[in-house]
Amino acid sequence: MTVTELENIRFYDYHPKPADIHADIIHGLNRTQKQLPPKYFYDHRGSQLFDAICTLPEYYQTRTESAILQQNAIAISECIGKDVLLIEPGSGSSHKVRLLLDELRPEVYLPMDISRQHLLQAAQSVSDDYPWLEVCAGCVDFTEQMPIPNYLAECDNKVVFFPGSSIGNFEPRDAVGFLCDVAALVRPGGGLLIGVDLKKEHHILHAAYNDAQGITADFNVNLLARINRELSADFIPENFSHHAFYNSELGRIEMHLLSNTEQQVSIDTDTFIFQQGESIHTENSYKYTVEEFAELAACAGFRLQQYWIDPNGLFSVQYYSLL
Repeated sequence: MTVTELENIRFYDYHPKPADIHADIIHGLNRTQKQLPPKYFYDHRGSQLFDAICTLPEYYQTRTESAILQQNAIAISECIGKDVLLIEPGSGSSHKVRLLLDELRPEVYLPMDISRQHLLQAAQSVSDDYPWLEVCAGCVDFTEQMPIPNYLAECDNKVVFFPGSSIGNFEPRDAVGFLCDVAALVRPGGGLLIGVDLKKEHHILHAAYNDAQGITADFNVNLLARINRELSADFIPENFSHHAFYNSELGRIEMHLLSNTEQQVSIDTDTFIFQQGESIHTENSYKYTVEEFAELAACAGFRLQQYWIDPNGLFSVQYYSLL
């Protein structure tokens, strides 16, 4: 670990191990149901496309959650309490936390992200805009570990903020594992404030992942362009089509790339055969009722204290305590 004392933030670099994209892609394409890890969506182009997705009229999640946070900031702050260490794994640009800071006024804000430069810029921006706030950033892969500086470990009121429905991208068993990691971090007396996308009419979900402008399709297919660029693969992106649908039995949106023709793709010495209509599974997004997610969180020791839902019943923000 490396600690850098900057003008108004402490930056803790835990030197997260870089992902092995080559091994991950080869392993996924060798599966009976070919798969690609969704974490590789987010190269520079993919991140730009996802930002565009978040502004689409069909993609309700971002604006709905932001409205819930903004409209209920006082109630959320009362629920969380005073003298809080607010921890945000996968903090990205730290946009949504800003909707809470003025009301919550945490003692310390601890954003965590794997991208050093992006994390440093975001932490600096928050510190500049909220000069009263102590900002302490941690460069980590939060799916592997969530360490916090020793001087913060004994804080009695530690709360993890995990917005954006990212929990839906975990398989349920992995979601429980992540929640257990959160529980170990916040310890009894701490809490979890989390965004959870709700089950709803299928046509709303279908539209959210199959937008009329085709930006989600571009986002999905861009993954193949990244693999070509970084692994010298020979995917022909135009030979694959975006396919997203709601699997009602499993309660999740599935995203796939469908092969439009019989073809083969090479990566180094590995060759992969695709039949026409065969798919590569690229992402899941699980949807829950409030009761279903409360049962999941209870497996990690969390108890639901309060939740907030938009008037259309699309999205929820939920607060849990660890007893």
